[in-house]
Amino acid sequence: MKRENWTIIRDEISDDIRSGRLSSGDQLPTETQLADRFEIGRHSVRRALETLAREGKISIEQGRGTFVADTPRLTYQIGKRTRLRRNLIPQGVDVRSVLISAQRIVAPDHVAQALLLTKGAHVTESQRITLANDLPVAFGRVYHCAERFPDFAERRDVLGSTTETYRSFGIEDYVRQHTSIYSRAAKADEARTLKQHPDVPVLVVAAVDATPDGTPISTSRVIWSAARVTFTMEHSDG
Repeated sequence: MKRENWTIIRDEISDDIRSGRLSSGDQLPTETQLADRFEIGRHSVRRALETLAREGKISIEQGRGTFVADTPRLTYQIGKRTRLRRNLIPQGVDVRSVLISAQRIVAPDHVAQALLLTKGAHVTESQRITLANDLPVAFGRVYHCAERFPDFAERRDVLGSTTETYRSFGIEDYVRQHTSIYSRAAKADEARTLKQHPDVPVLVVAAVDATPDGTPISTSRVIWSAARVTFTMEHSDG
């Protein structure tokens, strides 16, 4: 069966990226140049580029051009002890978690339930964005009991890791108690925050961490770019 013109362009550019003939940050020819090179219409070129953008392989920037995306697909392992830095740094990725805002609020019902707090209890809500090689890969909110962890967000910024922050509160170890993941279409503001094509989906990860005796210490909801992460599940006998 004869292939459609646009798939020929898509496959050739994909092969060039995979083989290293095109590297992260390289600028692609213009639509007109690609149309001339492949001797096809600009509509087919546009369809091929849109498909590659949805796959996260290229970035179409209005007014600048089309570039090979600097979007290494990360592997994030979810298990009994799930740690951001331990997961991503060994993959040769420069990982940063940047605090956007922090505030003390009355716990929403689902947060109070997850943390086993009474109705009306206060929590600290921290909003953070995670960058890998300066590219946004995830953002979301994490909640802690305000009585037990009154300045968690501030300490986290000073100490540089969640594990060290818990240690500063006397907690030497913590485990993942619950994780749920589902995918959906990205909302417009989410696509802008993640700097991804509007048609690329996101993965919504809700989690509860607890001390080894089962006492919940945090609950979170994080939006991940589906084009930039693969989640794996760790299985153990324990």
